[in-house]
Amino acid sequence: MQTRRSGIVSVGRFLPPNVVTNFDLEEMGIDTSDDWIRTRTGIHERRIVTNGLRQSDLSLHASREALMRVGWSPDDLDLIIVATVTPDHIFPASANTLAAKLGAVGVGSFDLVNACSGFIYGIFQASAAIESGRANRVLVVGSEIMSSILDWEDRATCVLFGDGAAAVCLEAVEEPYGFRDFILGSDGRYGDLLYMPGGGSAMPASNDSIDRRQHFIKMNGGEVFKFAVKKMKEVSEELLERAGITPEDIGVFIPHQANIRIIDACTKRLGLKKHQVVTNIHKYGNTTSATIPTAIYEAEAEGRINKGDWILLVTFGAGLTWGGTLMQWAVDKLPSGTSFMSDDAAYDSYSSSLRPGQDFNRL
Repeated sequence: MQTRRSGIVSVGRFLPPNVVTNFDLEEMGIDTSDDWIRTRTGIHERRIVTNGLRQSDLSLHASREALMRVGWSPDDLDLIIVATVTPDHIFPASANTLAAKLGAVGVGSFDLVNACSGFIYGIFQASAAIESGRANRVLVVGSEIMSSILDWEDRATCVLFGDGAAAVCLEAVEEPYGFRDFILGSDGRYGDLLYMPGGGSAMPASNDSIDRRQHFIKMNGGEVFKFAVKKMKEVSEELLERAGITPEDIGVFIPHQANIRIIDACTKRLGLKKHQVVTNIHKYGNTTSATIPTAIYEAEAEGRINKGDWILLVTFGAGLTWGGTLMQWAVDKLPSGTSFMSDDAAYDSYSSSLRPGQDFNRL
């Protein structure tokens, strides 16, 4: 029997300042156009890392902002979970590296490799740990450098993705606030609809695998589209039914940001109004595990989320996997965050300080 409820009490993000527009992709010689990308995906631009930043660096800045806004120190954490498919290394886990950079020595940490569903799976794990009493404060991060695994000769995939990170802090909250329900699911029979063939034990790196471009994302876009619309609708409807509320009761609906046509189709089938739906795919593309927490960040900053509002999050991803959660927002307006996004000089100074071999506690 659940003895307490968990909720999100802070959020932070990091988006590289380097903007790559659809027109930039045209100039790179990719067989595409701004009109082709916009009409099929809704994407206008995306962020791509520069200066050699690593995935753990993106996680670090997003996490520091989230911790600062709620007034926690790294020592206050009981658990760190990082959702990513673009870790610094296959091992150790990126969460381990992040913990070191934060100075969270001794804190348990692990990664989740569920691609676009990773963040929902991460907050499920965090929520379960808090509700059981085995953890009090948990940091969950969705962080990706998708540009590192894109085939820039494949216009069907390379135009879709971007880089970025966002982090949330969870702890126990008073009823009726916090997470009410979760739905998770997967069907591994369709794993080859969206995957990266090379790099694992099934296909270790070799001259042949590199020549055949097997270390990049491969996707059957049409089949993934149909799957996404179906599952996002089903998950959303079941969560609403189990909670005894209607689409009209939802304050904001935050779906995974993969394609504006998927979002629009799901919104229409659920009967939601435009003002209820949060979208930012036009600015950032698909940042995989970071899309939903980034959208939470922006919705909160814009005053679209207020304490007590019903928030519906839903996702789909490689695996194939899917998931959703329904919560009532648990906190009042958060203090303003900090970002290097508009200050390239500060960003360059910050990124140049991140060098392998440094004492992470000094970062």
